Order: sequence, then structure tokens, then C-alpha cells
Amino acid sequence: MQYLVSIHHPDDYDPSVSEDKAMSRDIDALNDEMIAAGVRIFVGGLHPASRATSLRAQPDGEVRITTGPYLQTKEHVGGFWVLEAASQDEALAWGRKAAVACRASVEVRPFR
Repeated sequence: MQYLVSIHHPDDYDPSVSEDKAMSRDIDALNDEMIAAGVRIFVGGLHPASRATSLRAQPDGEVRITTGPYLQTKEHVGGFWVLEAASQDEALAWGRKAAVACRASVEVRPFR
């Protein structure tokens, strides 16, 4: 089964200020561990939510495009992994490691 392991950052998160060499080293080590275990399918970091463009379907069939995140929240997804795990417990174990390496909140969610 595949799982999304997403990292959540505060709305004002600035990687140039928040991410030091130790954190980068920890994330690199986690990626290496995921690759060695054969669980990592894909990984990606995202620009801040302020760089997002949102599209919303309207009742009349038009699509409204706006600058900024879809949701106005205090946290946004800052990056994610797609993992192939044997169980939810295994995916949660990887999520725990991600929370420690990224020094951030993590959400683990199975794909349908």
C-alpha cells in the first residue's frame, strides 16, 4: 500500500532561516534510509504557500483562478514523500522519523 507522508510548516516558514546543516543532514540520511529499505517512491519539497495558484470550479462551469493558497490556514504542506509500506504501522514509523528529521509536524495518509 502507498502512503503520503506530508510535512507541515507554519505559514511564515522560511527555509533559509529555519533549516540548518544538521537538519539537511538528517533529511538526507532519512532519504538514504528510505531508499535502502526500498520504500521511497517519490519525494518533493514545495515552495511556500504564498507562491501557490488556486483554481476553483464555479456553479456556472467557469473556473476562478486566484493567487495564493487554497485554504487560509496557519500551516501548509511544505514537502512530502510517497512511500510503499507493508502496513500503516510501518508508514507511521517512517512518519515519526520524518517528524524528527524535519523538525515539523507530519501527516501520514494512505492512498485509496
